[in-house]
Amino acid sequence: MGGHPRPTTLLRLSAVVGAYGGIPRPASIAAQVATPPTTHPQPSTASVRHGGHPHFLRRALLRLLLPALLVAAIVLPLAGAARPAVPAPPPATLTTPLTPAALPTAYEANRENAAEAARMAAAHGDTHRAAADRALAAPSRHLLAFDGRGSGQVTEVLGDLAHARHIAVLVPGSDTTLDTYPRFHRAAASLYAALIHRPTESRTPGDTVAVIAWLGYDTPATVSTTVTTTTRADEAAPRLGAFVRDLRAAAPAGAHLTLLCHSYGSVVCGRAAPGLAADDIALIGSPGTGAGSATALHTRARVWAARGTADWVAHVPHVRTGLFGTGVTVGFGTDPVSAAFGARVFDAAGAGHSGYFAPGSASLANLARITLGETSEVTRA
Repeated sequence: MGGHPRPTTLLRLSAVVGAYGGIPRPASIAAQVATPPTTHPQPSTASVRHGGHPHFLRRALLRLLLPALLVAAIVLPLAGAARPAVPAPPPATLTTPLTPAALPTAYEANRENAAEAARMAAAHGDTHRAAADRALAAPSRHLLAFDGRGSGQVTEVLGDLAHARHIAVLVPGSDTTLDTYPRFHRAAASLYAALIHRPTESRTPGDTVAVIAWLGYDTPATVSTTVTTTTRADEAAPRLGAFVRDLRAAAPAGAHLTLLCHSYGSVVCGRAAPGLAADDIALIGSPGTGAGSATALHTRARVWAARGTADWVAHVPHVRTGLFGTGVTVGFGTDPVSAAFGARVFDAAGAGHSGYFAPGSASLANLARITLGETSEVTRA
């Protein structure tokens, strides 16, 4: 009936660009769009002049279709209704600053808050959220923060933070919520297991490392208008900076602190980097940081980057451009694993986008080495 095109138009356009080396189709989209034909069209006159090379066709199609896709991503509503709000209590109020001595009190207060959130979600009829909240309320969980409202936020510690000499903070990417938190927790647990099974002469296994899963911001949906801009990252950066400052107060003086930033989480780390009290920042599966180079991050931390050969993010165009006077800037700029960016690029072997923390993988081994400050042992790409 006129007006905006249907959301399925955007889905089909995304499929076309993905088929020719542009933005890949997420699994949720792939089921909704037709698979491109396997037969190849006859080369055009232009392609013959350029030797008929498929890469020329790919670049030409990308130049034609990407602007339309990006505009559509901003101005068109996407399919899918918003999830009804799940009732939850406000976050626990901590009356004392976060110090090593105050950690047990903070953990207990946040577990109690998660238990109350589970009861409220169950009464509301949301059994899935109730189960997620209930799991976080278990006595074994160490929660530095918990907020069951909306999509939810949680900050969880694995290990003994009060005595940790090496601390890793995981910053997640899109589609990470309380409902999908177990996936994020598995990544943190995998890293923690790798760390405690790598004893060194200067470290006692198990009691001098800690891993923190920081879901401290509202992550964008993979298929959304926000995942192509720095808006959510700009909102999250001050929160990450404040958390790192509080963390320095709660951890032993001089502890080695590493931020491991995955996917859109690397945009968050990039925006938070100036003045951030971190020793190392690792960008993994990154679409970019919003900065043109590691130097432009204005951080004293060593900047690392890695991308596995099976990671679809390699096909995301590394652009950063304004859209036709809208005031919206799309894209995240220079590829962090490129020589132009200037990061320390390390080996992630055949990791896919969700495989950087897979047990036994090259990427996990290198992330553990970076966390432990064993920089000379990191295998470079």
